[in-house]
Amino acid sequence: MAETKGILLAGGRGTRLYPMTSIVSKQLQPIYNKPMVYYPLTTLIVAGIREVLIISTPEDIPRFRQLLGDGSAWGMRLEYAVQSEPKGIAEALVIAAPFVGEARSMLMLGDNLIYGRLDFLRAAMAHTDESATVFAYQVSNPSEYGVVEFDTDFSVLSIEEKPKQPRSNWAVPGIYLYPPDAAARARALKPSPRGELEITDLNRAYLAEGRLRAQPMGRGIAWLDTGTPENLLSASSFVAAIEQRQGLLVGSPEEAAYRTGFLSTEGFRRAVEALPASNYRSILERVVHEEHG
Repeated sequence: MAETKGILLAGGRGTRLYPMTSIVSKQLQPIYNKPMVYYPLTTLIVAGIREVLIISTPEDIPRFRQLLGDGSAWGMRLEYAVQSEPKGIAEALVIAAPFVGEARSMLMLGDNLIYGRLDFLRAAMAHTDESATVFAYQVSNPSEYGVVEFDTDFSVLSIEEKPKQPRSNWAVPGIYLYPPDAAARARALKPSPRGELEITDLNRAYLAEGRLRAQPMGRGIAWLDTGTPENLLSASSFVAAIEQRQGLLVGSPEEAAYRTGFLSTEGFRRAVEALPASNYRSILERVVHEEHG
């Protein structure tokens, strides 16, 4: 499997969550008992991605560094880069170019929460051709999202942003897999009327060359966009219901790093022991005890 690096875009102004975001990033807001950024970061870890670049505003980068560190406690490498102004999702690929190098990249938005068996991520990563991949999630209100139409072999036929008459009910969540030429492609895009490098325009460029695939996420997967107060509350309630029912954590980088093999048993134990006394630590201690005594 070709090397894949992660890009986690945690910038923007978060105006839909104002005034909560007036002094701190949207992606540092809590979803139940963890910062929002823990959830997409955990998704990248579960996908097997060990090196991740976190992109945010000049004001918030120090806060992300304080929260996440350099990733070594989780057997990872975390780096940081600044997006001075919100100039589009596709700009993240341009910013990340020195970090990504000749690798593929999985770009994920920091306000997306995906829960369930994430086999679809590894299925997409198993393809070694030079195609880009958008993921597809069935929704009842597709006109509120980017919409992808694809064939039986998962080749994309069309992709539109919030169409009035959607050609399918498959929405495009905020996670994408790109080949090594994505930064150059993004850099060549013409800014949209709102002055941004649009991710849909980048995907259309790949589509025009027959290099765009769709990977359905399948039933049993929950995808939550947490960018509004209502969605933030719904996501918190969702996570709370699962954790209280199962007694397990959703969106724990420590446990995900252990399950993925980034941390040995002893490394996981040390990571848990370094945490302050809390319910979060207690649940992880139980994982250590139940599996290894």
